[in-house]
Amino acid sequence: MYAVVRRYEGVTDPAEAGRQVNEGFVPLLRQVQGFVSYYWVDAGGGVMVSTSVFQDRAGAEASTERATDFVRDRLAFLLPNPPQVTAGEVVAHS
Repeated sequence: MYAVVRRYEGVTDPAEAGRQVNEGFVPLLRQVQGFVSYYWVDAGGGVMVSTSVFQDRAGAEASTERATDFVRDRLAFLLPNPPQVTAGEVVAHS
């Protein structure tokens, strides 16, 4: 498995960002081949973190492309700063 973590700082309206992600982005991710799971976390203080898990690197990379497009097209006013992105192979899980 392969995971991608994106950390967004300076989120202007976490509740609205969560609504938009749940209604618009999650359905897009479910269409990516190899999708396993997705989490969108409000870490407080204008910080939100997403975690995507896929069966392989190709799915994770496709998710990054979709995330970039979705944020640009639908969330730029809520997520004004580019995310810090960390990706890699899952080496332990339960």
